[in-house]
This record gives sequence, C-alpha cells and structure tokens, in this order.
Amino acid sequence: MDNFIVSARKYRPVTFDSVVGQAHITSTLKNAIHNNQLAQAFLFCGPRGVGKTTCARILAKTINCEHIRENVEACGTCDSCKSFQNGNSFSIHELDAASNNSVDDIRSLIEQVRIPPQTGKYKIYIIDEVHMLSQAAFNAFLKTLEEPPSYAIFILATTEKHKILPTILSRCQIFDFNRIKVEDMALHLASIAQKESITYEADGLHIIAQKADGGLRDALSMFDQIVSFSNKNISYQSVIDNLNILDYDYYFQLLERIAAEDAAQTLLIFDKVLNNGFDGGHFISGLATHIRNLLVAKEPATLKLLEVSDNIKRKYLEQSQALSSGLLLSALNIANQCEINYKNSKNQRLQVELALLKMCHVSAAIVLSKQGSFVPSASTEVKKKLPEQSIARPESVISAPVAVKPATTAVPSTPVGREAEPVAAATPAKAVEVPVAAAPKKGWGKVSSSIDIPNLNTIFEEKKAEESEENDLVQGNAYSEVTLNAFLSKWNAFADGLKKTTRVTLYTIMTSSTPRLQGTMIEVDVENAVQMDELKVGKIDILNYLRVQLNNFSIDLQGVQVELTKVRKPYTSQEKYQAMLSKNPALESLRKAFNLGLS
Repeated sequence: MDNFIVSARKYRPVTFDSVVGQAHITSTLKNAIHNNQLAQAFLFCGPRGVGKTTCARILAKTINCEHIRENVEACGTCDSCKSFQNGNSFSIHELDAASNNSVDDIRSLIEQVRIPPQTGKYKIYIIDEVHMLSQAAFNAFLKTLEEPPSYAIFILATTEKHKILPTILSRCQIFDFNRIKVEDMALHLASIAQKESITYEADGLHIIAQKADGGLRDALSMFDQIVSFSNKNISYQSVIDNLNILDYDYYFQLLERIAAEDAAQTLLIFDKVLNNGFDGGHFISGLATHIRNLLVAKEPATLKLLEVSDNIKRKYLEQSQALSSGLLLSALNIANQCEINYKNSKNQRLQVELALLKMCHVSAAIVLSKQGSFVPSASTEVKKKLPEQSIARPESVISAPVAVKPATTAVPSTPVGREAEPVAAATPAKAVEVPVAAAPKKGWGKVSSSIDIPNLNTIFEEKKAEESEENDLVQGNAYSEVTLNAFLSKWNAFADGLKKTTRVTLYTIMTSSTPRLQGTMIEVDVENAVQMDELKVGKIDILNYLRVQLNNFSIDLQGVQVELTKVRKPYTSQEKYQAMLSKNPALESLRKAFNLGLS
C-alpha cells in the first residue's frame, strides 16, 4: 500500500504557469528573469495558502537553472534543478524565521552569505515568516540586506507585512499576493478530481472554495477530507454535511416565507436550523449575505459579484426578480442590526426571532406607505358624516361661535385650560356670521390614527411665510367701538385664565406691563426675543377671544421689544436659555444640530 500524500503537497506547483490565481506576480518574475533584472531582495506578502513560499521556491529554482526554457520556466532536468527537488542543493537555503529568530541565527546566515556558490550563478536565501525575527535580528540583518554580494539574493515571505521594519521594506521589491478567487479555486479542484478519478458536483467544489476564504491550501485540505468522507464521490450534500455549512435552501425558503408574510413558517425554519446544531449568529450572518446576493442579482452588471456556481446563481436570479428592492433593503438593514446586537444580547434567540418577525411585516409597511399615510379609524368615519362646522378644532385654536344673533347671549370660547364662564356679549345691530375654517396643522408628521403625533425633527423649523395667520383668526363683519376700560377688562380676564395652565410665560407678558390700545391695534411690551416668540404663539388665542368679546373683528396685536430698565433674574426655562444665549450665541447652533427642546 503506497503512502498517502496530501493534495497540498502532491499538487504543489513546480512552475510559474501552474501557480493558481497570481498571474500578476508570476508574469513580473518571469520578465525579470528574462531581462536579467533581478533585485537583490524580494518580499512576498499575503494571506496564508496563496502561494508565497511556492513562488519563492519556483523563483529560486528558475534563477539557478542551467537550461531555462523559452517560456522562462526551469527545465527540471539539470543538476541544479534535480538537487533542489531532492532537497540537497548547496546554493538554495531555506530558513524558518519562526524558529530561528535570534541574533545568533542571523549572524550565522551572514557568515554563510560571504561564501560564493559552489554550483549555479546565485546563492539564494528563502526566509519564511520573516516578521517573526526579533528587533535585534532585524538590525543585524539590515546591513547585509542593503549591500549583499552580487551573487546573493534574498527572498522573504510573510503574512504580516506591517510588523516588518520600514528600513527592511525599503530595501526589497514588494509583491502583494491576492486571495485566490472562488472560480479559479473551484476549477483547480476540478482538475485534481479528474486526475484522481473522483466524481464531483460543481456546486460542492464551489462550497469548498468559498469556505477556504481565498487560501488554496485550506481548500485542498478540505478537499481531501471530503473525498474520504464521501468515498470519492463529492456531492453538494456531502460537502455541507461534512463542513457543517448552512444549506442555501434554508435561506431561499426563508425569503419566500418572509415575502408571503408567513411569520409562523419563518420561525419554524429558524427553529429547524437551531435543531441541526447551527449557531444563531452564524444563521443571521448567512441571511444577511443571502439578501446581499439577491440585491446583487437584481442588476446584470453586478451579477459577476456572485461567487457561486451556475445552478445557485440561477436560483438567485429567479428569487431576486420575485422580490422588491424595498423589501430586500429593509430586510438587509434589519439583519445587519440584529448581527450587531447579537453578541451583547442575553436572549440571543429572541434577538433573531424579533428580526425575522420585523422582516415579515416589511411588505405590509411598504404597501401601507404607497396607499397613504392616513389610516381611517372609527372616529374619522364619524367625522366624515358630520357637517364641517361641527368638527372640533385643535385645542390650541379657540373656537368662535358660528352666528351671533341679536338679543341673545353668546357663550364665547375660552383660553386653553380655562373653564368656561358665562359672559354677556354686546348685542350687535345684525347677526354676525363667523365661518370656521379648518386650521392647517403646522410642524406635524404623518398620522396613522385619529390622534396627531408631532414630528420632533421639524418642531424647531421656521414657519413658512405663506402660512398666514389669518387662516386661524375668526372673521366677522362687526366693528363695534372698543373702549379702553372694556378692553382692559377682557385682557385681564383672559390673562387670569392662563393661571390654571402651563403657559406661564404668556401670563407674565400680559401682566408685566399695561398694553396700549391704538385704535384697533394692541401694543404689548416684551423684554426679549423669547417673550416675543411666546407672544406670537399666543397671539391667535388672544385675538380670537378679544374679537368675539369686544365684537370687533379688526382688532390686531403686535409686540414691541423694549430695553430693560432693571435687570430681572430669569426664572423660566425659556428666559434662562435666552440669558445663556446672549452670552454664547453658539448655543443656538448646538440646539438645532441635536434637535434639543426646552423643558
């Protein structure tokens, strides 16, 4: 019985052309040999299993080959090539820096460099895992690397270039090896399977290549393992069973259930995955990748980004056409957020199940958003049947009586939070018709019920000029004469009603100084911009009350900012903020940037 040789050794490349997935490296090295432009030191960098040490050995053998072929490959038959293949070459030396990383090891190497080669033109030193050398060893090696003998060539290999001293890097030609593509790796595994008379499925080889994560040596190790497991019959099922990989079918079925909004079957599929021994974090990560692949399959230009076999690619194409981009993007965002929170969650299963339930309701949310932002409720159905005048207006706008008839007592509206008090209204010469217009809502977001929900993102935005205050003011045709005593009486009555509310600032404005009546224009003194803004907010309520009570619908109000004769200590939140703002105007920019309010 012959001794078994693992595929990673048996099929290790021996020529530049047989190196997989590193054409940019091999072509450069072949041209350098052909043009006799060899550097004194090479540095091969890249992840594990991509061919760094293999390329270093091929380069060393080819440099010293006595009969280089026309395609710049070693002949393999000369004495130099044979001695290298047998491992007894006196001109090519390999050093493992992981176990020979001291200053003494480097000093020994420097002593050997002084001796010219006995056979061949060059004396070549391959130092693997060079980043493992100590700081002192690097410094000892530095001078020799900078000015080596003309016959000495150093080939360094490492997986961690950032650990190498910059002074070493500057003296080397640096070659960065790429991760080997899945397609190239799958083709290489297929060629080995054909040489070994192994039956295989292309889907199974693609899974091995994906699991290897760009390293051919890892792929060959898994390949040998699955050959033994499947008795030389590599199938898709045998690969996912042996490597403990989640089947694509789980994810395809899951997306079908999510699109159908079938939450029960979605949770059952996840439960089946857990019962098969898979981790929830691994599942949600794979689901995010699956959704990403579906988005990639949406466009023909990005289809090449799918590193899967043709059969699986066809499935992605079919499912991507059946699902909307909005659903996929929302589901991908939910899966990504779940993956971020998964490790910190105490109930990890619930975290994944909650994410799946959210995905199941994405389709309904998309349909709802397309139909409109308002969902009719029982209260809104009743409002549709009532006449427009009977619909209650928001509390912030005081309702006016629809008609004021002669010789009758009208019950005027009251400020917010004030209990209704019977007030005898003046008897006009004729009935006053006061149409009630629906007040436009300002600064409010979308609603999905009869209750308005404020949009906090726009609560501090400036009101547009076209939103006229006249739309909120009661209108009429009565213009009775207004005496100062009657005006002050109604003014103080309205102010007294504010005591029972939270509008303390407006009460302070109305009572701190006596208002002036100039014809039908009321002038009110305010001390700062905060009070001016508060007066503008309460202006509509004040005028709606006074116009009805005084039976004059031409009454208007304006604030006049005056300079303080004495400094009064601020006691409300608005006044404190205004005092702080006068000292540091940058506070306003900070408040707007973080959408902060005043409590």
